[in-house]
Amino acid sequence: MASFAYTSCIEDAAKGAIDFDTDTFYVMLVTSSYTENKDTHTKRSDITNEITATGYTTGGKACTVAVAKDTATDRVTVTFQSVNWTGFTGTARKAIYYKSRGGASSADELVGVNDFGADVTLTASTFVVADTILTYQN
Repeated sequence: MASFAYTSCIEDAAKGAIDFDTDTFYVMLVTSSYTENKDTHTKRSDITNEITATGYTTGGKACTVAVAKDTATDRVTVTFQSVNWTGFTGTARKAIYYKSRGGASSADELVGVNDFGADVTLTASTFVVADTILTYQN
């Protein structure tokens, strides 16, 4: 499946539960065994098959978010900026973005998925998730 925003993210942003300007966001890595459901997965607790790898911490890593409005094309772009793990040994297939509330995974709102298109396996290297862009267009 291609990269996308979870349906609940759009609803959460509209209701004020997610603020891309001020909230804390994380990116975590999962294996190819995770089957995302755009409509029913709403919280981090819905995510299965998070990777176990050297150089990777369960729950992932904080990432910086930038928001830009383009009135010429009537869209808003949310960019999750590049994140990397050094000394990484393992395999990952997808990056999952979520709002971190600092507690239970059942409270963390899901934002989006970045599918790499194939498994990425590295040994004692730096795993880089490049900028990921989610676009909301009117």
